[in-house]
Amino acid sequence: MKINNVVVIGSGTMGSGIAAQLCNANIPVTLLDLKTEISQKAKERIEKSRPPLLIDKSKIDGIKVGNISDDFNIVSEADWIVEAVVERIDIKHDIYEKIFKQRKKDSIVSSNTSSIPISVLSQKMSEDDKKDFCITHFFNPVRYMDLLEIVKNEKSDLEKIKKLKIFCEVDLGKGAIVCNDTPGFLGNRIGVYAMQVAMTEAFKMKLSIEEADAIFGRPMGIPKTGVFGLYDLIGIDLMADVLKSFIKELPQSDEFQEVAKEITLVKKLIETGYTGRKGKGGFYRMNKVDNKKILEAINLETGEYHPTQKINIKSEKVDLKALINRDDRYGEYAWSVISKIINYASSLVPGITDEFNDIDEAMRLGFNWSKGPFEMLEEIGVANFFDKFKNYKGNKFLENLSKTKNENFHGVRQKYTDIETLGKVKKTAKTIDGNSSASIYRFNDFNIVEFTTKANALDYDSMDALKKATDKPLIIINESMQFSAGVNLTYTMNFADKSDFKSIEKFVKYFQNTCKELKYSKYPVVSAPSGLTLGGGFEVLVQSNFVASHTNIVVGLVETMVGLVPAGGGCKEMLWRWSQTNESKNNPDYAPLKVFDIIGYGKTATSPVEAEPLKYLLPENKKIMSRNSLLNVSRSIIEENSDFKPPAEISFKLPGKALKEKMIKLLEKLYNDRVILDHGMVVGTELANVLSGGDTSIDKVLSEDDLYKLELDSFMRLIETKETQDRIKHTLSTGKPLVN
Repeated sequence: MKINNVVVIGSGTMGSGIAAQLCNANIPVTLLDLKTEISQKAKERIEKSRPPLLIDKSKIDGIKVGNISDDFNIVSEADWIVEAVVERIDIKHDIYEKIFKQRKKDSIVSSNTSSIPISVLSQKMSEDDKKDFCITHFFNPVRYMDLLEIVKNEKSDLEKIKKLKIFCEVDLGKGAIVCNDTPGFLGNRIGVYAMQVAMTEAFKMKLSIEEADAIFGRPMGIPKTGVFGLYDLIGIDLMADVLKSFIKELPQSDEFQEVAKEITLVKKLIETGYTGRKGKGGFYRMNKVDNKKILEAINLETGEYHPTQKINIKSEKVDLKALINRDDRYGEYAWSVISKIINYASSLVPGITDEFNDIDEAMRLGFNWSKGPFEMLEEIGVANFFDKFKNYKGNKFLENLSKTKNENFHGVRQKYTDIETLGKVKKTAKTIDGNSSASIYRFNDFNIVEFTTKANALDYDSMDALKKATDKPLIIINESMQFSAGVNLTYTMNFADKSDFKSIEKFVKYFQNTCKELKYSKYPVVSAPSGLTLGGGFEVLVQSNFVASHTNIVVGLVETMVGLVPAGGGCKEMLWRWSQTNESKNNPDYAPLKVFDIIGYGKTATSPVEAEPLKYLLPENKKIMSRNSLLNVSRSIIEENSDFKPPAEISFKLPGKALKEKMIKLLEKLYNDRVILDHGMVVGTELANVLSGGDTSIDKVLSEDDLYKLELDSFMRLIETKETQDRIKHTLSTGKPLVN
């Protein structure tokens, strides 16, 4: 079975997202709905979507539209038909009857349902049709959420399921996990249970919602929204419907029934229109006081709102042992939640999946947890867990583990895929080296550096690990969501607050030296980015010899937004790339002005295709749909370059003062139009100084070190200003830029 043509029926959020991802993979797809106008509007939404569902807007032409009355015959040409209509079984049954009358022999049919079992969906199908039917549960937004649950039952043709899985994994770039036909499948069964435990335990222990979210968040390796923030994001009313579905589908003996019980406060919020972010607010709401917007949080006991309190539990890193052993109510809450999640997840093996490992991966891929329940157990330690947890009677998995006390029970990771992923390879490293900000995995023929800080922000230790790892061919790659969000601004501000600018200067110089060493290393350096690749993260990438990029990246130099200029070689490298164009050969102002525009506005690209016109990435850089394949592709690059020789050092001829004056005139217009304010002029002038070459002339040759020094000097002048420090502090506290 080769999938060359797909029909998606239903052009809502999920149907549109699936069609867009097929389009990204260059698979012809037809989107059908009740009326062609509905499908056409969905296509227009795809084209305008933010964040974009397409890696390249020109791909929109790969989607055809139609309606299920006049154009249903297209189903007969499809290798795969995806049903993504409303969650009403009568409507689905009608659609299936039409599909199986029209479809060609051996095509596969799937439903994108998140809750209806195959047994119910397929009850009117023939035995032969049931063989070719399964559930393909994508997560929203389809382009960005890695998890795809392919749900089978005893009627499924397992060979076809396998072929569909490989297609979805390799061509669509999904983490495709095959699981059994049970309520909520893998991700939602554990993820929703975890949310409910976190919520009910917060009520029981009388924690504030801010306290609960501070624990059930980054310290546990869970996204920072926490539980109450996530409830608001999903929709409190929608979550209530999800819970009703679980209550209906699961037996009374299932532990889920206990945590899914209706909570009076939640019922009241829904009845009064407080359904979350889409409503008047939810557990959190935005209120106006004295014409100022203030974020407020609800008191779980009284139902009254109060200004949110910032909770600092003094734990930046995921350290579950330390967290559950805290001698305070935060430690008590963390242990209660984690132990219940581990107990529940393990009680479902092998019912929902034969491989407990798959549950971990579903939570990583579908809920962005850094560790699944069994990895949490592995980190806590088997002996430590059973010292604290005794209530596991009837849980066969834990009963067996309590007898064996096998600390290495977890074994190989990511069993769901045959691809040699970073997660698998890390456990086979010859030696592990590194520090608190990055790990170095050493193998016979190459090294891997993985950043380990929050958002993989870079600091002195990150650079130290990179420099230390250049003794062999090097791959810079991360298992977490981001490649690197840039230099650690908190790290920088800790020095600035003490007026210790010498330490900042020392760090920036070390950053520059490290990037230069990457570029001219004796051995090839490959960067394999996915997610955020901004500022300093981009500077590491752009000074690597090779790039294998995931299609889901956000890449760019955004330093001006926080009142700085790129100082790790970003200005230098962008100048060089633009200076190689034909236009630049005839006009020495061309490259600096182009880069001035790109960096000045902090332009970003949301895919490798968008990055190429900005020259953030080059045509020869690899573009990979499957994130799991990044390591394999990076290794093949190293193997193909066994005779690698470092590039020749570059030099520049820049116009100097005349060009700087031209740039300042552009800034003055923006200032007069109130696009930038006073400090925007200061930042822009420093950027102009770097890109024009400073005190130079067109007949003078500037080395890379000269450009590094220009970057450093401008950076230091800016970081010493109160206005730049205000910008940085504002961004750190709000996540938004300050215009001053």
